Amino acid sequence: MTGQTIKIEPLTREAFAEFGDVIEYEGRDFFHINDKMVERYHDLAKVDTQEAGGRTLVSWLRAKQNTFPSKVRFVERHPLSSQAFIPLDDNPFLLIVAPRGDDVKLEDLRAFVTNGRQGVNYHRGVWHHVLIVPNRDMQFLVVDRGGAEKNCDEFWFPEEQQLVLQP
Repeated sequence: MTGQTIKIEPLTREAFAEFGDVIEYEGRDFFHINDKMVERYHDLAKVDTQEAGGRTLVSWLRAKQNTFPSKVRFVERHPLSSQAFIPLDDNPFLLIVAPRGDDVKLEDLRAFVTNGRQGVNYHRGVWHHVLIVPNRDMQFLVVDRGGAEKNCDEFWFPEEQQLVLQP
């Protein structure tokens, strides 16, 4: 498979800030609850689901392991809400994102790899690739929007512009 490649960088709060929130407890403040038996890492993401009469959904996903090399054929965005993916397995996964806007430029794509204990909350309107699970099947808790209004736009790259993903 030929084509352009994309550099994959470690996921950090600072590097990802333009695209959303990194959901992680490492390096975060906490307070104790339940008779000091539990550490609560509070308010780790800005969940945004109320636009156009939406409601917050909590779902469980089971994602199949990807095969590589693979092509980045399209990205999607949710114009009415954020969308959070929280891994339930201690396993890294990959993210490909692009800034908000009406279209996506290939040079604006960025790729990140989690440390296996990080989740992400894509901000409203941020372009992102579907889940990329390189090592084994994974499970995720997802927090996103339900409602009657359409909340998913796709942007498909022409064949000659599709990136090759090889972790």
